[in-house]
Amino acid sequence: MEGLAVKQFGDIFAGRRVLLTGHTGFKGSWLALWLTRLGASVTGYALAPTGERNHWRQLDLPVAHREGDLRDLAGLDAAFAASRPEIVFHLAAQPLVRQSYREPLDTWSVNLMGTANLLELCRRHPQVRAVVVVTTDKVYHNREWAWGYRESDTLGGIDPYAASKAAAELAAQSYRQAFLEARGILLATARAGNVIGGGDWSEDRLLPDLVRAQAAGQPLQVRSPRATRPWQHVLDCLSGYLLLGQRLLAGDASCARAWNFGPAADDNRSVGAVLERMRAFWPELGWVDADTAGPHEAALLGLDSAEARKLLGWAPVWRLDDALRATAQWYRQALQGGAGLTHAQLADYIDCAAGAGAVWTSA
Repeated sequence: MEGLAVKQFGDIFAGRRVLLTGHTGFKGSWLALWLTRLGASVTGYALAPTGERNHWRQLDLPVAHREGDLRDLAGLDAAFAASRPEIVFHLAAQPLVRQSYREPLDTWSVNLMGTANLLELCRRHPQVRAVVVVTTDKVYHNREWAWGYRESDTLGGIDPYAASKAAAELAAQSYRQAFLEARGILLATARAGNVIGGGDWSEDRLLPDLVRAQAAGQPLQVRSPRATRPWQHVLDCLSGYLLLGQRLLAGDASCARAWNFGPAADDNRSVGAVLERMRAFWPELGWVDADTAGPHEAALLGLDSAEARKLLGWAPVWRLDDALRATAQWYRQALQGGAGLTHAQLADYIDCAAGAGAVWTSA
């Protein structure tokens, strides 16, 4: 695991008190691992982990684990009081589009009011210096454009998930301007693409559904094979979140705004194309074009990350094939009952980033 010896993010997270919401989820568990490897003192606040294959449980990290709902202001306040965070990474959410159609009020209350609760507590607790609120590429008013959305484009959303996350962006902007700036607290929001990688067992996500179908010996019924998305490995977007956190902790007020962290433009591929590439690393995988009617989902979606590249110096490290290869390896080993590859893949990713001269690495 040579990659873990590379100096990362200026060592700014070493010894830092971090509150991470959503640490029992897919992205949150990977971020919890990375933060602990960076020497941070991490407190996690999230719903109880679910499923026998839960990634958070498998990692068994030295994180102060607190279970609770974002909508429980008192419970969340207790987590703030106990952890006294210098920086907050807010990832907890109801993250699934189709579930948002089934449970719209729950989605709105978690994603909007849960975020508002967190922002209010950042205002109340004076030790907080920096906040990174993670939303989604789906916050933009989707016009089915062939080019990527920029941070200045209009927010919106048809499905409750997208709309509630766009509303969370507005709540963050309001709290930043009305309260946090005057207290010297720097807040940024981060919008990533369709994130893939080992450890995601959510329903209604393409690759986890594909893995479950493979385990059951059945082809996956694919509902929208022609829809395009900006695919990226989980570690690529997390490197953006951590770089943003570094800049905020260093007091760079120019970074207190919204940022896109998406893949290279030519890694914006259709669902069908991604499945075909996945077969290169796992030939046994099978799928069929179901193309069934369902609730509205965007057909075309892309992110323009030019500002993160120019102003932060951030760039993705792994291309789509790298991300698919790592994802296939992780799940194949998981289905065979082997030990998880998470630690080794994090080390490999950091080595690749150092080799590529990523701005957040140094010798």
